[in-house]
Amino acid sequence: MSVSQKMGKIAVAALVCTTWIVAISATAATAQAQAPAPQQKAAPKSGAVQGTTAKKTPSTARAYDRALLRPALLKDKAPEEYKVKFVTTRGEFTIDVTRAWAPLGADRFYNLVKHHFYDNASVFRAVPTFVAQFGISAYPAVTKAWKGTDIKDDPVTQSNKKGYITFATAGPDTRTTQVFINLKDNTPLDRQGFAAFGVVEGDGMKVVEMFYDQYGDNAGIDQSKIETEGKAYLDKGFPKLDIIQSAALLTSAPAAASKPVPPKRATTTKKPQ
Repeated sequence: MSVSQKMGKIAVAALVCTTWIVAISATAATAQAQAPAPQQKAAPKSGAVQGTTAKKTPSTARAYDRALLRPALLKDKAPEEYKVKFVTTRGEFTIDVTRAWAPLGADRFYNLVKHHFYDNASVFRAVPTFVAQFGISAYPAVTKAWKGTDIKDDPVTQSNKKGYITFATAGPDTRTTQVFINLKDNTPLDRQGFAAFGVVEGDGMKVVEMFYDQYGDNAGIDQSKIETEGKAYLDKGFPKLDIIQSAALLTSAPAAASKPVPPKRATTTKKPQ
């Protein structure tokens, strides 16, 4: 058994709830509640844009949609295909969702975006060449309301290739609100049950790849404190994190010919928690 395979098994055993993969410390393992765990620690980018670019001022926080406090009522079936536009402190990108890829995940994401769950949330976990993860609300009351709203797993029909978006988990049938975007082909995640439900469109990955990643998994970001204290906790201790200013459904129906071609299948392996 290779070293990377052994590391992969260790990461799976340490699952507690988040995404995208490397050998992490005991502290980091308990903190990453809903994400994949990295197999191999990536070295910081020397002189990388993420590490040197001045942080943009996030948009002013606004009151959240009160419907988010009653998740049991947010059960709309998603369209067979839909798009979500993200506006962030690094720029804009669009995600194309295909319901057939992972129906339960696509429906959950649709309802969250429809009611602006991700607005003003931080990209609290960005691991170079692994994943960019977000999905803990900026508002503690909203996070509390979504506790225990786990959905069943979908069969994995699409590989966790670069640019594909997937729900983070804390084990089987534990998907709630956290998602991650693969920053490279993380095919080992497929065997762990991570079902991708959408893909970043076109050049949007240039934006995603600029999310600040120098905190990585070793800066002591505590997910439980994000949940109880909200964005204020991250703003105080980790001010360089990028922000999702808004995530909204695009209502205009695109022409069939404009549908982006999914990334080519790759053989590179990688893995989340």
